[in-house]
Amino acid sequence: MSESHRTNSLKYELKALVAFLERAVNLFKRYIGWEVVALTYANINVITIGLIGVAAGDPQRALYLTIGAILWGYLSITFQDMAETISWERWEGTIEYTLMAPISRVTHLAGSCFSTVMYGLVRTGIILLVVSQFLNINLSKANFLSAAVILAISSLPFLGLGLVAAVLPLLSPEKGTQATHIFQALLMLVSGVYYEVTVLPAWVQSFSVLSPATYTLKAMRLSLLEGAGLYELRGYITILLVLGLIFLPLGYMGFRLGENYARRTGKLSRSG
Repeated sequence: MSESHRTNSLKYELKALVAFLERAVNLFKRYIGWEVVALTYANINVITIGLIGVAAGDPQRALYLTIGAILWGYLSITFQDMAETISWERWEGTIEYTLMAPISRVTHLAGSCFSTVMYGLVRTGIILLVVSQFLNINLSKANFLSAAVILAISSLPFLGLGLVAAVLPLLSPEKGTQATHIFQALLMLVSGVYYEVTVLPAWVQSFSVLSPATYTLKAMRLSLLEGAGLYELRGYITILLVLGLIFLPLGYMGFRLGENYARRTGKLSRSG
């Protein structure tokens, strides 16, 4: 392949990547009413959970719960958006066009991943702003650089898990989307969102080591509650990077296998 051909191919894929981002923005605008409803619910959910700590007269506990709720909101929306990639395509009637478009699957999924992360960050920022008006959040000890790095790195394994879950609607157009919610609930159970994983039964705790959310929550709380720096969090950072390097390729391979299966069995055109 000549140098000019490689350059043109790269430009073509970059344009396609931008097109996926633009489509995500247009979908957001089309369903802005539902987005407002979902965001309102997310805000009330976080505030309610934070107020449990306030009612107990324990400001540190209130902050612990609030951080867990906000962070889980980001991680879950990252996972959920990727998991519902296929469902959205079916609802819009574009699944066959997208999967048969003359672009690489890497470009397609990279566009979905990037738009999901951007959406999650904006959504989390709005929630944090609203919640701070209701709860007296004291982050005087917080290390925001460490928190930002942890948030960015933790997105990688969750995007990979989202790709794995996105296979389910391919395999089962009727019930695949519901199965992704069960997957998400199991992650929340074992990850210590609102409690330490040590309170779980011993046999359940063994599953917590496989969840990237377990390490994200621990590292984020250390950075925001105790001001832990990147060096102190290096163990968690390493684990999250390793999980990202494992789950992203696995998610991609799983998605391709599911796509090929759906093509062979004629499930792409089914609306469920």
